[in-house]
Amino acid sequence: MQSINFDIDRDGIATLTIDVPGQSMNVIGPDFMADLDAAITRIASEEAIRGAVIASGKDSGFMAGMDLKYFGSMLGGESGKRPSPAAIFDKVFVLNQLLRRLETCGKPVACAIEGTCVGGGFELALACHRRVVGDSPKTQLGLPEILIGLFPGGGGSQRLPRIMGVQASLMYMLQGKLFRPAEAAMMKVVDEVVPQGMAVEKAKDCVKANPNASVQPWDVKGFKVPGGAGGFNPGFAQTMAGALPMTLKQTQRNMNAPIALLSAVYEGITLPMDRAVRIESKYFAKVAADPQAANMVRSLFVNKQAAERGARRPKDQPKAPTKKLAMLGAGMMGAGIATVAAQAGMEVVLFDRDQAYAEKGKAHVEEVLKKRLGKGLTPEKMAETLARVTPTTDYAALAGADFVIEAVFEDVAIKAEVTKKVEEVLGADIIFGSNTSTLPITKLARAWSKPENFIGVHFFSPVEKMPLVEIILGKETGPAAIAKALDFVSQIRKTPIVVNDARGFYTSRCFATYVQEGVEMVAEGINPALIENAGRQLGMPVGPLAVGDEVSLELAHKIIVAARKELGDAYVAQPSDAVMERMVGLGRLGRKSAKGWYDYPEGGKKHLWPGLAEMFPPAAVQPGVEAVKERLLYRQLIECARCFEEGVLETPEDGDIGAIFGWGFAPYTGGPFSHMDTVGIAAVVAVLDRLAAAHGGRFAPTAQLREMAASGATFYRPVSSRAAA
Repeated sequence: MQSINFDIDRDGIATLTIDVPGQSMNVIGPDFMADLDAAITRIASEEAIRGAVIASGKDSGFMAGMDLKYFGSMLGGESGKRPSPAAIFDKVFVLNQLLRRLETCGKPVACAIEGTCVGGGFELALACHRRVVGDSPKTQLGLPEILIGLFPGGGGSQRLPRIMGVQASLMYMLQGKLFRPAEAAMMKVVDEVVPQGMAVEKAKDCVKANPNASVQPWDVKGFKVPGGAGGFNPGFAQTMAGALPMTLKQTQRNMNAPIALLSAVYEGITLPMDRAVRIESKYFAKVAADPQAANMVRSLFVNKQAAERGARRPKDQPKAPTKKLAMLGAGMMGAGIATVAAQAGMEVVLFDRDQAYAEKGKAHVEEVLKKRLGKGLTPEKMAETLARVTPTTDYAALAGADFVIEAVFEDVAIKAEVTKKVEEVLGADIIFGSNTSTLPITKLARAWSKPENFIGVHFFSPVEKMPLVEIILGKETGPAAIAKALDFVSQIRKTPIVVNDARGFYTSRCFATYVQEGVEMVAEGINPALIENAGRQLGMPVGPLAVGDEVSLELAHKIIVAARKELGDAYVAQPSDAVMERMVGLGRLGRKSAKGWYDYPEGGKKHLWPGLAEMFPPAAVQPGVEAVKERLLYRQLIECARCFEEGVLETPEDGDIGAIFGWGFAPYTGGPFSHMDTVGIAAVVAVLDRLAAAHGGRFAPTAQLREMAASGATFYRPVSSRAAA
């Protein structure tokens, strides 16, 4: 066996130690399944074997899910020809058959879990008769497949409800929520939690003490699902009746996997397990056959992991971890960066011009940490983390820092002043990162003697929660600066993209078009409620007007004024510019002033400002919701395509990751570039031409898009092939 070490001890207990070669984490592929099949045959047929324990030989954890190269081959591999759901069923059902063989082998099998056990690895554990978990704060168990466009396809959708009840299991599976060891034990998902490192020994004891425990509860005649199941059970009927509309509302009917999961549970829960897993595989194959799954797997898992592992990092640069961070600016952004840096073990000097502001920044760090107490953070660890943050107004206190991040007011002159004073203390050999959302990095770098050591590091608010960091390269930014910035992002466990310099970079520039198009439709007399609902139905987190309020109408207006001043005659005015100026002139600055597109009454619920109807009289004929959705979507798509043509983006991978994690672009699409590939570039160009004719040149296709449409080119290679990479 290549991936399983099979050993039998003097008590007749076989230990199957999984160690898939060439992988940092155990994954399920054809070789592993062949080895597991052979191991099950030995367990069942050899009389000397009294039972078995399945464990991991890797320090990284027990097991993750399916090997994505194998998953990609199921979807057609390099050919790009997507097989039928029936063909996919034949392949995915193999795992379900294998796990059924395991739990019906006639011998007790225990699973010894140390570390991460998710996806297909957790489904393997669920097929064992006992589950013993080593207690570690890093250990997580569960079925997170829904987060990448799939759902449990190795029996998880059938076994978990039979263990913990339908309602509770759906809450976990529909959210992709993971269990900590104690929580899993409380929910009876695992049988025993033991000290870390003791799982294998305790699992063997469990097998020896229960030599006849070789039948799963659901295979015993008369078994009843905890909490009840079946159409005549009131609790089950109520759960399913509520789950469907809630899921449809949450997903805006855009996601395939959650509905398929509900169908698999509803149809399979009262059937014998052999029939139930066939139903699960049927729905899994249907989901996998749709491009949505491959697009989401590629962007939300494969490409995201590649970015986090340094796909864009210069290979010839030595590792450059940050030990002491000079954080300039203690506002919400600076304090947030200081928080994640201190949590990552760095010493942080939190600088501001006013000591009270610097202290307020450290207080923010403390508040964030307090919320984590009891959730993996002890009071001692909190005190240790907080002690790493030193608020100051003294530039001299920055001495010894090996990385600088600036997050002061968005003004070129103010940033230049601070940059020069920092260089006087640290020297120009230190890497300097500017956290700006729109100001060109090349211009800001002029204040640093060595522009090759200057780089953009754009965080998103709130820093503690937002997963993306946009790394921006100025025209002279060198490889050492890129490596330093990416190593810092890795230390704070966030996802980076790397883009080239331009006003607004990639994320701010493209996100702004979503808001602008909403504003322009308001000016045309389109019902604001229709615009907001269409945005949410498109799959965006909130409508364009609501998010405009959150960001601040005043800030958006200042960016417009700055761009107009900077670009002069080259500035291309948008219909929304005058609208924003008018709103700001009325003092409607956004949520921070309790009035913008919405009113925010104290103690009440926000609502669209009634004055909009007077200010922008409703058009006599209103468009349908699909037409509004199309405008909001394609306005973003064309701006993303422009960024790619202009070289702001170098890869579609960065474009898709940045869109989904940066401004919440509809995740079910896999990102704007995945979506354009799926729709077809020629079809995208046709829609853009139609919209440009109706609404103006902002929708005009790029020359590159027209060339791609004519040649049949795509941004990616075939979806299935890239999903497996």
